[in-house]
Amino acid sequence: MSAAPGRVTLAVDGAIARIVLDRPAKHNAITPQMAEALAAICAEVDRREDVRVVTIAGAGERAFSAGSDLNALAEDRGVWAFRNRVEYATVVRDIRKPVIACLRGWVLGGGLEIALSADIRIAGRSARLGAPEVKRGWLGGGGASQVLPRLVGIGQASLLLLAGEPIDAARALAIGLVEEVVDDAALAARTDALAQAIAAHSPIATQAVKAALRAALSTPLEAGLRYENELHVLCMQSEDRREGIAAFQQKRDGSFEGR
Repeated sequence: MSAAPGRVTLAVDGAIARIVLDRPAKHNAITPQMAEALAAICAEVDRREDVRVVTIAGAGERAFSAGSDLNALAEDRGVWAFRNRVEYATVVRDIRKPVIACLRGWVLGGGLEIALSADIRIAGRSARLGAPEVKRGWLGGGGASQVLPRLVGIGQASLLLLAGEPIDAARALAIGLVEEVVDDAALAARTDALAQAIAAHSPIATQAVKAALRAALSTPLEAGLRYENELHVLCMQSEDRREGIAAFQQKRDGSFEGR
């Protein structure tokens, strides 16, 4: 029997786009329908000029996401159809704007890969992060084996991916898997405050910073330095750069229009 499809919601408030994985009764486990909805939403927020920062969270108190719905994975759709599936962590990773993951409860499998696809991870103290796929007979296909070593080192990544056991938020912070840990009651407010702070900057600058950081993960140093300089030259030709200097000289906050 096919699992209930669940849904993914989008709310845009000013310059902040808030994406929610909404299937709390199943720990926000992601069905193929949810993956397709997430892909459409990610394309929309990437395209919209009014959106400067994206946050992604799970509905309810128990989980960010437990990853792919295993009942849906049990359906035999054929190798070719599975190869051409919507890879839901990848669509998050492809967003050009800053993405903040708001993590509470279970962050497992594909849920962890979505979190790894974000630029910043803020965790509540209830968060439990892990990659249990090895226990079921496979490895994740959404980037964990490639992104985790770059974040936490090969040894810690090997421990997480080969043992398949989750770690708590404090341990995740200690190894660099998350950037901050806060009380669950403060998680939404902290995520929103950070999103608002980033959204107040020039979108040209924030997207250039993200592009440069992503390049650092996959290019040699010399090539990365050249790319950074080209992005720097681009930013220096913008109206936002002129506004930033004027705001500094006039001792006020900048008002950036992304031009």
